[in-house]
Amino acid sequence: MSAAQDRKFFDTFMLVLGILAAVTIGLLVLAGIVSDRTAKVFHEQDPLKQEETLDRIAPVARVAVAGQDNSALAAPTAAPAAAAADLPGDQVYQQVCTACHGEGVAGAPKTGDHATWAPRIAQGADTLHKHAIEGFQGKTGFMPPKGGRTDLSDQSVINAVDYMTSQVK
Repeated sequence: MSAAQDRKFFDTFMLVLGILAAVTIGLLVLAGIVSDRTAKVFHEQDPLKQEETLDRIAPVARVAVAGQDNSALAAPTAAPAAAAADLPGDQVYQQVCTACHGEGVAGAPKTGDHATWAPRIAQGADTLHKHAIEGFQGKTGFMPPKGGRTDLSDQSVINAVDYMTSQVK
């Protein structure tokens, strides 16, 4: 190869790199323009975003002045936590239990498998309910309390256990 050929290759290569750099910069500018006209406008007009912004920039504290009505300065009372609703067994099974009992993960008896469920059912419904609510470490596996969803009500877990045992019969 001669120096002239090397120079021609280098010039062509630099031209291609320049074109690619220009296209990249053009795409970045175009993306910025599109973003300014869509996402930013959406966030500015979204009432939830406006409320969040007002909450963030609200004063941290207020000063009570002696001799004036300061009732508006009272600390807000916390609302009591809502009790978990009792869900039907099939719904709890689909949301929580199927992750382990569908495939037998961590020694969990598969739903509908009579051979693995029979000894457990023989212990009685109260024992199954207790193990499902409080958790259980057995020889063949581990059951976390409420299947790992401690936000569920006890009755929802009981409904799920009853649903799974009904699938065996």
